[in-house]
Amino acid sequence: MASSWWEIRVLCDLALEEVIFWRLEEFGCRGTSTEKKGYSCLICAYLPQDQAHVLDLAALSLLLRQDALCIGQPVPAVQWDLIDEEDWASTWKQHWQPQEVGDRFLIYPAWLPVPDQSERILLRLEPGVAFGTGDHPTTQLCLESLEMRLASPFQDQPGDSEGLTIADVGCGSGILSIGAILLGAKKVYAVDTDPLAVKSTLENRELNQIDPDRLVVEQGSVDRIAQMSQTPLDGVVSNILAEVIIDLIPGMTAITKPKAWGILSGILLDQVKPVADTLEENGWIVAALWKRQDWCCMNVRRS
Repeated sequence: MASSWWEIRVLCDLALEEVIFWRLEEFGCRGTSTEKKGYSCLICAYLPQDQAHVLDLAALSLLLRQDALCIGQPVPAVQWDLIDEEDWASTWKQHWQPQEVGDRFLIYPAWLPVPDQSERILLRLEPGVAFGTGDHPTTQLCLESLEMRLASPFQDQPGDSEGLTIADVGCGSGILSIGAILLGAKKVYAVDTDPLAVKSTLENRELNQIDPDRLVVEQGSVDRIAQMSQTPLDGVVSNILAEVIIDLIPGMTAITKPKAWGILSGILLDQVKPVADTLEENGWIVAALWKRQDWCCMNVRRS
């Protein structure tokens, strides 16, 4: 793991928050936190030093400026500094607190003592450098969709959640995989092309005391899942970016059952149509579209 990190700080109007989140994720940042006050917010993002040079950060600053001007918002203030890994870890922990998501989940930082009592499903998490803390709208939408899907399967999907096998493509911290298991899924195959995300998911699997046979984690993408699973899957979840999801849809079709379902997010409002068109071309239909701020979650099924 990198010994030094870029800490990128963006002070902006609240209306720019989601655009900046998207831009930082596209840039390769592995963790973000937000502090809001009135109509302003301070976004902090972190990136290993060896993945960006000062000129790259300057280019990012210009992109953020252009994004703001394009939608008629004040230009954000952008700063960056190098911090060591220990400082990065402590900074992250100061900003991240327990969070209720949906009707059932309580996302709980690993470094806090376990609560004595909670009516919610406790999902403990040490995000490390992987995406997925429960704070971002796309993660929340996916967890809420999993709640509805695994609690109340569609009538055309035989069996209950305890018999379902699922793929998590681009698993990040493993939050969606672990959430599905805690909701009763029989087995989840989780993959990510980033070895640091695979490491994070494995650590969180152990933290939540999940049987490795129920949550199988490997580096790769949908083609790797085809090798991991000997039979087609009941469902697939993917919270990445729209352009990546579009490329993965044919592979998702190949690894799932004829009546499978999917939960897809990381999709901005203006990206819904190309994703929906690609889904239709590959035999999927959009059953529901959930929106939070500028982000969408598509609940889909094979037609």
